[in-house]
Formats: sequence, structure tokens, C-alpha cells
Amino acid sequence: MMNKTYCPSLTEYKRRVARVVNIGGVPMGGDFPIRVQSMTTIDTMDTLGSVEQTLRMVAAGCEYVRITAPSMKEAQNLLEIKKELRKRGCNVPLIADIHFTPNAAELAARIVEKVRVNPGNYADKKKFEDIEYTDASYAAEVERIRERFRPLVQICKQYGTAMRIGTNHGSLSDRILSRYGDTPLGMVESALEFLRLCEEENYYDVVLSMKASNTQVMVQAYRLLVQKLDVEGLQPYPLHLGVTEAGEAEDGRIKSAVGIGTLLEDGLGDTVRVSLTEAPEAEAPVARMLIDRYTGRAAQARPIRPLGNEELGRKNEELEADNSSFLIPHSSLSEASQSPINPFQYFRRATHEVGNFGGQNVPRVITDVSRLPRLAYADLRAAGHLYSAFLDKFQMSDLGADYIYSGERPVPFMLPNGLKEVVNYPAWNDAGRRPDHFPLITADRYMADTHLGPGPRPDLHPQLNFLAVSLDALDAPLLAQLRRDQNIVLLLFTTNAHAMPELRRAFFELMLNHVDCPVVIARDYPLQAAEQTQLDAATDVGGLLIDGLGDGIVLGTRDLPAGASQESWLATINGLNQLSFGILQAARTRMSKTEYISCPSCGRTLFDLQETTAMIRQRTDHLKGIKIGIMGCIVNGPGEMADADYGYVGVGKGKISLYRGQEVIKKSVPEEAAVDELIELMREDGRWIEKEVLEGPVS
Repeated sequence: MMNKTYCPSLTEYKRRVARVVNIGGVPMGGDFPIRVQSMTTIDTMDTLGSVEQTLRMVAAGCEYVRITAPSMKEAQNLLEIKKELRKRGCNVPLIADIHFTPNAAELAARIVEKVRVNPGNYADKKKFEDIEYTDASYAAEVERIRERFRPLVQICKQYGTAMRIGTNHGSLSDRILSRYGDTPLGMVESALEFLRLCEEENYYDVVLSMKASNTQVMVQAYRLLVQKLDVEGLQPYPLHLGVTEAGEAEDGRIKSAVGIGTLLEDGLGDTVRVSLTEAPEAEAPVARMLIDRYTGRAAQARPIRPLGNEELGRKNEELEADNSSFLIPHSSLSEASQSPINPFQYFRRATHEVGNFGGQNVPRVITDVSRLPRLAYADLRAAGHLYSAFLDKFQMSDLGADYIYSGERPVPFMLPNGLKEVVNYPAWNDAGRRPDHFPLITADRYMADTHLGPGPRPDLHPQLNFLAVSLDALDAPLLAQLRRDQNIVLLLFTTNAHAMPELRRAFFELMLNHVDCPVVIARDYPLQAAEQTQLDAATDVGGLLIDGLGDGIVLGTRDLPAGASQESWLATINGLNQLSFGILQAARTRMSKTEYISCPSCGRTLFDLQETTAMIRQRTDHLKGIKIGIMGCIVNGPGEMADADYGYVGVGKGKISLYRGQEVIKKSVPEEAAVDELIELMREDGRWIEKEVLEGPVS
């Protein structure tokens, strides 16, 4: 049986106890707080500029600051930066970021408190070539790399310098790709090759990371890393969490939270870096908001019942009584081993189709408009359906909701084509059970009038019904009824502070009891900053979607001030609707808009990343589902944008190379013409469409 253990508990908040690594007097791991860090964007040779930016980053909350050292001259200048910082009373530990230059790493390790090396390009080769390795040639190449890496390990050990072995999904070497493919396992093995040498040298001041822009790959790689460390009997090294090239603004925050938050929920992570295409001092507050959610989490959370052996035995009795052929293995299994999912590989939970939920359908978005003071044609814009009074017709945006939930007050007018409505059961019943309305039922109502005969139940809609349930409601009678009914979609909610694990536990209950109805994940948030809701919802819902759990999403809010205006409500609902689509996209389960895989900039960057990203977004943000990588230099170029359809990469001052996937198509294009050339490349591929402009005013 597969060892699925990757965290201390699936149902309790328990932080993984990592080995303590001291980094310049700011220890990481153990019981020490989860640390915040970021990376400078100033040219490393600009000593005063680097110092001033570092001071701003520390003021914003950074506990470690990373600075790129692409060559010997930058590595040497780290000493000048450090001297000036110390002179100004700033003792923040400095980290040198190294990619292709072992010599620079060996110099930097004598100066700063920590060095970061990428095993994919530290003395290894990344030429995007298909190379066949025999066992002998593979082993010989590993030994060559080890000999090149060994001096750095010995220097770090001598100087008390810590090291991060940081694997990036997009920069796996040709050798690793030839054996493991472009996979989480390849990422883990790439790091373990370097880590094993560290342990042979009795050097343990190591931090590990498994970064990717694809959140599914990133989460799976970290989980697999923890499992492999345990299986191989290696030290429980601290984990540096990050989604690389997350992008900017709301999308960057959502994507970061889906990846980082998912791992934090399970107690993984000892330091966090949020990679945004913004000023580095904007990253630390976002990281802090993610981390602070777990302060006191264990005390705030209600206990979640685990799948213990006693319960497994009871469930088998229930299943046997229900004439089910499915029996749960009854043995002394760990909590993780009882999980019905593979945490290291994505599989979507198998469900039967109900309406347009489940089966092969993309996850659906339901927008909650039930708290609006009133609802008119124009107000549907909050759900992504834009009404033109001039044309007297609707246009659905790419973020148009599939359903609206109106609660006790059904919409008094005809909805636009493609938009459907969910109402509470009493309102549906009182309105004559209209076929174009779909009822939301409580568990008590659902179980009050069960129908055991053939055909659909007469008290329900014949095609589609929504049943609101929490984990506590999933008892044996309800589960048995759900196995019989084929027209139920669950609306799964929780009020537990430890929300994502309780919702996940409910999914496990359904899977272990062979209940395959679709599930919409429902989360309601208090009045708080919009950015906090973005991070919280992306963690709670994204963490489930990452594991293939969930066929829809509905987000709500409460506590808007009494008497809040219609416009305030509409703005809040519109934000939640956009957030729903953003989470689905960040979790790679429904692509509804252009995705920008843009690096956060650093001292290697060859153009203004924020300005360029904004310019490219302005021209291309209507291209639904296309992924565009925007990279400041060749280090973060074709490798780091492994998941992109097209790439825009700086290769020199004022010079851009354009990529299709990881293949360079146009080299050294003048920067002023590069966006036009990128669009022309898409046109050649038949993937370019012109922006549509809706005639007349939009309400």
C-alpha cells in the first residue's frame, strides 16, 4: 500500500516539526515562527540602491532578504551591501541567489548568511535536448555534479552559512527530465541528489523548496518531498514555500494562496516568499497575511473526527446492510493511508452528472445575490452578465456566473440565456415549483420525505436539486439516501476555523461511502479587507480543487454594515464572483481568462517588468485560457515558464526573445516591437482574436 503520509495530521492543525537551521541569528524551523522573506529587484552592483530597497523590505516585514549574484562581481559586491546595512543598524540575514555560477556561490558563501542554489542549473545542463542516459552515463554525470558541488558544501560548513536547495519546476536539467520527466518526482529527486551529498559531508544547515508556477505541481512536489525525506531516513529539513512567477495584483495573490495556503493548512512550511510582479516590499505583507491565519489555529478549531478503525468497522456494517459491494479495508492504518486520494498526483473525484455539474463538466460558479436589497437587469453585472439598455440584450463576460442564488426572493424578471437560478426550497415550493428554478434544500427537509419507489421523488425537482450539508450531517441514513438519488448536488459548507481540512474530511466521507454526487464548495466570510478574503478563499477552496475535490464554488459574505448601499453590495458581490473564477483558474480546474506567468523581477531583470506586464495585459487580456510567460532574463526564461503557451523573455538591453512553449521563435526583437511580434506569432498559430466591443452603453 502506498505511503501517503506527508503531514502530521489531515484533521488537526499540527505544524510539522522541522530541523532548526540558524540563519544569521534568525532561526528557522522547530517551534520558531514561520518566517517572511523576499528578494531585491535592484541591480546588485548598485550598492546604495540595494541597501535602500532592503531597508524598505525589512520595514515591510521581511526577516530575510535575498539578492541575486549572477557572477563573481555581484557576489563580491554583496560584501559592500552588507557593510552598509550593518553600518545603518540593519542586521537582516542576507541570502545570495545563485543559478549557473558555482564560483560565485563559493565566494558569496563566505560573505552572506545563506546561499540559494538551483540544482537544475548548478553545474548541471539545461539545453532542452532529448538526451538518452544509460545507467552508467547517468551515474557518471551525477558524480561529476557532486564533485563540483562538494566545495560549496565544505565552505558553507566552515563559515556557518546556511543553504537552500531550491528546485524549480521549469529548470529541471535534461538529465533529470530524461529519467523522471517533467514531474514532481523529478523535482524531488533533483534536490535529493544534492541533499544526500550534504548529509555525507555532515552538513545539515539546509532549507528545501519545490517551486512551480503550476500550483498542482508545486503542492504535489512539496508533499512528495516530505514523504521521501521520511522514507529515506533523512533529516526533516525546513521548507521554503513559494509559487514561482505568480503574477501581479489579485491574480498573483490568489495563485500564491492556492499553493502556499494549501501546504500551510497541513502544517507544512517554515518560511514563505510570495512572488509578485510588484515592488518587493509589497510581497511581505501578503506573506504575513497568509501566515497569521494560523496563529492560534489549533485552539480556535473544532475537532474534526478522524477515520479511525472503530469508525471503519461501523461503516462496513452500514455498507453491508445497504448491500454495497464496497468495503473499507479494516486494518491498523494511519490516518493518511485511509485517505481515498493520492496526494502526489491529480485525479478529479469521479461523479455522476447532474444538470451541468459533475461528470466531465468544468466546475461551476454560483454567485450569491440573496442579500442584495433589490435586483434589476443592470445588477446582474455583478455576476458577470452585462446588460445593454441601448441594445436591450445581455452579453456574458468570460467571468459570467453559471447560476445565481437568490434565496427567498426569486428574480422577478427573465434571466439571460445561460444563467440559471437557485432558490430556497420554501420559495420554490410557494412559487409553484417552477422548472427553471432549482431548489436548495436543508438536510432535515431532504430526509423528511424520502421516496423509495422507482423514478424521481415527487417532492424534488426532477433534474437538479441542491442539498446544503456539513460534515456533521453526513450520517448513515443520509449517505444511503444519496446513493439512491441521482439528481442531487451537495452544497458543502463549514463554520469550523479549520475549514479546508473539515471540508476535505467530508469529501473523504462521501468517497469512502461510494457517494458520487457532485459537490459545490460553499464558503462565507466576514466583513474584512478584500485582500484577506482573496487569500482565505483561495486557500480554503483552492486546497480542495488541487486534490480534485469540488464541482463548483459559491462564495458569500456577511456583516456588511446595516443600510449598506446597493452599489456597496454590488461591488462586494462582483468581487466574490471574480474571485471564484480566479481560484478555479489558479487551481488549474477552469481556465476563463488569460494567465500571466510573470516573474517578480530581481537584479538580473533587463526591462521594467511591472510596466511591460501591464502593457502586454492591456493588449491580450481577452484571450481566454492562453498562458503568457513574461520573464526579465534568460535565467527565468524558457525554464521557469515551463507551463506557458507563449513567452516574452529579456535577452539584453532593449532586446526580447519570443517563445512558443519552450522553443525560441524570434530572437533579439527590439523591445518597442516585441508586443506586436508576440501578437503576430499568436495570429500565425490561429490563436489570436480581436477584442469584441459591445455597442452602446453597458449598465
